[in-house]
Amino acid sequence: MLDISTYKVAQIILMARELDRAEGELRAFIDRLNREEQVSLVALMWVGRDSFDAEELAEAKATAASEATTPTSDYLIGTPHLSDHLENGLDALGLSAADDEDSLIRGG
Repeated sequence: MLDISTYKVAQIILMARELDRAEGELRAFIDRLNREEQVSLVALMWVGRDSFDAEELAEAKATAASEATTPTSDYLIGTPHLSDHLENGLDALGLSAADDEDSLIRGG
C-alpha cells in the first residue's frame, strides 16, 4: 500500500494545479516528505499515467526507490499533468483524495 496519506497527496494535487504560483511551495512540501513518502508519490504518479498497473504498486515503489537519480521534487514538478496522474493513480488503487481536497479548499 502507499506510504503517504491521501491528505498529503491532496495537498500536492492542489499545489500542482496552481504550479505557476505555487511551485516553490510544492517543491518545499515534496522535499520535506520522508523517503518512503517520496517513493510512494512517484509510484502513485506512475500508476496514474499507466506506466504500472495498480497491482504492480510494490514493483513501482521498488523501481522508484532504486532508480531515483534526481531530487523527487524536480522529477515530479517536471512531469506534465502531475495532478491528473496522481488522481488517476489514487482511483486505480481504489482511493480518493476528493474529501481531503474539499477540506483543504474550505480551509479545514
